[in-house]
Amino acid sequence: MTDRPRLLLLDGHSLAYRAYYALPVENFTTTSGQSTNVVYGFANMLANALRDERPTHAAVAFDVSRSTFRTEAFPEYKATRSRSPEGFGGQLRILDELLAAMSVPVLRAPGYEADDVIASLTARAGAEGLDVLIITGDRDVLQLVGDDVTVLYFYRTASEMIRYTPETVREKYGLSPAQYPDFAALRGDPSDNLPGIPGIGEKTAAKWVREFGSLDALLDRAGEVKGKAGERLRAALDTVRLNRRLTELVRDLDLPVEIGDLRRRPYDVAAFTSLLDELEFRNPSLRQRLFAADPGGGRPPETTPAAAERERIEGRELDAGELAGWLRTRATGLTGLAAEYTWARGEGGVTRIALATGDGHAASFEPPALTAADERAFADWLADPARPKALHDVKSLLRVFGEHGIGEHGPIAGIAADTAMAAYLLLPGLAAYGIADLAGRHLGRRPPEGGPAGLMLSARAVLDLAGVFAADLASTGMDTVLREVELPLSDLLARAERAGVHVDAGLLEELEGRFAAAMERAADEAAEIAGRRFNPGSTKQLQEVLFGELGLPKTKKIKSGYSTDLDALTWLAAQTDNGLPQVLLRHRDQARLRTTVTGLIREIGADGRIHTTFRQTVAATGRLTSTDPNLQVIPIRTGEGRSIRRAFRPGPGYESLMTADYGQLELRVMAHLSQDPTLLAAFESGEDLHTTMAAQVFRVSQDAVTPEMRRKIKAMSYGLAYGLSAFGLAKQLGIPVAEARPLMDAYFERLGGVRDYLDHVVAEARVTGYTRTVLGRRRHLPQLASDDRRRRETAERMALNAPVQGSAADIVKIAMLRVDGALTAAGLRSRLLLQVHDEIVLEVAPGERDAVEEIVRTGMTTAYPLSVGLEVAVGTGPDWDAAAH
Repeated sequence: MTDRPRLLLLDGHSLAYRAYYALPVENFTTTSGQSTNVVYGFANMLANALRDERPTHAAVAFDVSRSTFRTEAFPEYKATRSRSPEGFGGQLRILDELLAAMSVPVLRAPGYEADDVIASLTARAGAEGLDVLIITGDRDVLQLVGDDVTVLYFYRTASEMIRYTPETVREKYGLSPAQYPDFAALRGDPSDNLPGIPGIGEKTAAKWVREFGSLDALLDRAGEVKGKAGERLRAALDTVRLNRRLTELVRDLDLPVEIGDLRRRPYDVAAFTSLLDELEFRNPSLRQRLFAADPGGGRPPETTPAAAERERIEGRELDAGELAGWLRTRATGLTGLAAEYTWARGEGGVTRIALATGDGHAASFEPPALTAADERAFADWLADPARPKALHDVKSLLRVFGEHGIGEHGPIAGIAADTAMAAYLLLPGLAAYGIADLAGRHLGRRPPEGGPAGLMLSARAVLDLAGVFAADLASTGMDTVLREVELPLSDLLARAERAGVHVDAGLLEELEGRFAAAMERAADEAAEIAGRRFNPGSTKQLQEVLFGELGLPKTKKIKSGYSTDLDALTWLAAQTDNGLPQVLLRHRDQARLRTTVTGLIREIGADGRIHTTFRQTVAATGRLTSTDPNLQVIPIRTGEGRSIRRAFRPGPGYESLMTADYGQLELRVMAHLSQDPTLLAAFESGEDLHTTMAAQVFRVSQDAVTPEMRRKIKAMSYGLAYGLSAFGLAKQLGIPVAEARPLMDAYFERLGGVRDYLDHVVAEARVTGYTRTVLGRRRHLPQLASDDRRRRETAERMALNAPVQGSAADIVKIAMLRVDGALTAAGLRSRLLLQVHDEIVLEVAPGERDAVEEIVRTGMTTAYPLSVGLEVAVGTGPDWDAAAH
């Protein structure tokens, strides 16, 4: 290729099918049930092509339907192709949205195929002096290859391509590109259901074209071909002529665009960002590559004067000694702040900070280069409640600033906005809440990443986003949730992250060795049963042993054969007397425990403590999550799992750990919200809830309730908070769906208030588009109005569980704030370290145990006035497991 303008043409259907079969649909589904493997794979291929090929023009061609001039001439054309797989067609509509947001024209021509559109555009582009690059999985397009036309052909997977030039075509087939359709007509094409000549393969077909120069010449002189091959050719002349007519691409379609219309244009940044969020494309690499390909640099092609004025900044890189004066004269009103920083087990730091004001001024500076006077001025500004600040991801800023001595003379005060948290409250469940993502979604622009100028534009974006979100927060009432719950919690969580939790590294290393040895023993036992050694962690080898060599019952069919996941092995263990599935389950359990311990060891900091990161903007229900490492998944149900918790211990200067856990919080929330008299009475009786409920449902006395009855009702009761279906209950209990459905009917017959409440929640959400928690936190569910039954039913399950789970999360957060506030007010050194679902973990200082327990009980039981009250169990011990209650 030369430096001339370059047109990139993509065969949309071809790439979409490649994406569908390359990416398992079960791994690419949104929380609403929308399949996204086609869109994700297509976007990934497009991003790479735009990055690697740097086209000046681009377009995507799609087929319209199976009815074309070719099917009119030959009704069996492509007749053997199966119908589009489930979930494929709906994604093509999303692809249209994606390409529209990227300003990439999409072309379709009724009665013709995408190849014909590509051929016609190629002819026009060549006439206008453009190079052309075609990406496809259809070999018919090879006839278009020329000195200025290159074809990238997917030949096995969505990532393996051959670059066809005229030389490559000759090397592959011994023919010129112009001769390729002659060759294809002789060879036939099973994928298009075009018959070949019986007994004539590709080598013979290519040899004939080379010898005679063209198909026309061959057919005119067919009598010269000797032997059986000649007889077969002469018997198939009509077939070959038809094939040749069908394989020839149309190059003169009357398309509604000119080549100039295909010049790459800036994205519709707001629409593009919104779509990526709705599709839950969280992969930062993909998002970065897609945005990096935007010819507009993430900015709209045209802006109104008012928008242009907002984007214009007068930025300065401040030298040492200039910050104090800038803060005094410029940062008097609401000021946006953005920072570049890193942290990893105590390493890293803040590399640059930028500030932006509403009058268009901005500044950036490097904290390590500040003078002592500048440091004091910045700390005073941060701590001054009269100097309002718009920040992004307050918790992370509080943590990193605290770790690296920025603002150490006082906390950050005067926080008027946290744009990440505001966006989360308004639209929970988005794929990304970064400054650039939100600016693209809500401002129609993306600040460039990196460098002082980019950071100053980010600070300005934070300021503008604060204004956008303020009115929406106030109108929905969630400004109160932000101000009274999430912002104070950010401070608490930042302190907990900085404190970390002390661990016994030696015990963790001992456990790692123990679990590794148990894995090896399980592998030996598996080899003895199977009669040979194999890798229990290899799906392929498991399939060979279980289903091939041992002939065990087949599990769920997957792309690579039959499933060997946890559910499949559990099912196999119940279906057969062969002991191998049970041994494999034990191996898998030990491997999981070892992985958990290995991850914990890796995260131990120089201070001997693990510093997890709590995430406030991940779970759409409002629950906190934990990452790097995830301390919310430390096992508790088995002795081996609890042994990991024994490694979590009080650090120097502290004498014990304390755990406090709500009892049946979600069920209490359900009783409060539904006001079901049976459920309320069950709580008020003080008896075992699940036994009481089982007696009601099965119509027996409480003394007659069996453990199996209680187990079924417990699963049912907790499942209500998760929108449990009859299918889900059957799977959970290991019973047929036909048995689970009557059980649910009997349950709801006795708990009519719960049934009516759940029906009301879904009906109300259909009208309003969202659910609400006890604090007014919203969960938006537009998919309730979807025409897609699967997406609609998924949204209904979300509507069922969001108010209960979200309200429980709200209550835990309020409890944490009350406990933390009371500890501070009492002047105690004891501190809150962890939150795990409905449990909090504290590090208790010497002599403070009784006072801390009283504070914890009071703070947690009074967090919210539920109709049935809140119960808390508290325990204290030398480690996390011993502190259990």
